[in-house]
Amino acid sequence: MSTTDSTRVDDVMSSPLETISKDATIQEAATAMREKGITALVVPSNPPSIVTSTDLLDAAADGRDPTDVRVADVMTESVETVPPDLYLEEVAAMMTSLGIGHLPVVEKDDYVGMVSSTDVTAELS
Repeated sequence: MSTTDSTRVDDVMSSPLETISKDATIQEAATAMREKGITALVVPSNPPSIVTSTDLLDAAADGRDPTDVRVADVMTESVETVPPDLYLEEVAAMMTSLGIGHLPVVEKDDYVGMVSSTDVTAELS
């Protein structure tokens, strides 16, 4: 077994988790992402939701006013989540099969971090 075979999500996830309110504007979301150097924010809601830089880019390309559009208008709802003890190979397979680049990490109904395809690729390469 190679060392990457035992690498788990909690070894590479971004923490503390960066979140944003669903009532924030997408301009506020973009500013938060730029300041933190990240490309996704969890929107604490039920079901779990996420807003990504791609969502913001799509809204801009559609000519929508970033000071008027709310995160709730562009976020992806009911996103998949993963536990912190899941192996990265399993995360990579999930991301590939679902065509996604970010997964919130949840432990006992609490958001504890975020794992991205960049995190997974960097660790497994």
